[in-house]
Amino acid sequence: MVGGVFLSEGIQKFLYPDALGAGRFAKIGIPAPEIMGPFVGTVEIVCGALLIAGLLTRLAALPLLGTMFVALLSTKAPILLGYGFWGLALRELPRYGFWSMMHEARTDLCMTLGALFLLIVGAGSISLDWLICRRTKARYDTTNLG
Repeated sequence: MVGGVFLSEGIQKFLYPDALGAGRFAKIGIPAPEIMGPFVGTVEIVCGALLIAGLLTRLAALPLLGTMFVALLSTKAPILLGYGFWGLALRELPRYGFWSMMHEARTDLCMTLGALFLLIVGAGSISLDWLICRRTKARYDTTNLG
């Protein structure tokens, strides 16, 4: 589920660059939006696909946590504070503060916690990580040596 959302968001950054990619990054105040938009989209596509496959799960979760940290800092912290900072823009909302930020950040927080869970726990038994680990363990198992 987590991988699917990241994969979808990454693809959309290329399909709709003005609304979700470089154009959005420019409105927010992200430096070098024409570079960062495609870069973040690529990271979300590659790492999202890795999470779906259950391959290099913990490693793939790390850059996604980084993108979520930047997303929360750049788009949700100004809502919490009620003003932009460090060149980051504050979008117009009916209200600002803690509850408004929590409402706006609900998806970002769920994706962050999902990626954090995968970083800590790793992939499950229906994953390429599990299959590779199982085969590697069987290859080097010394208990069956007569």
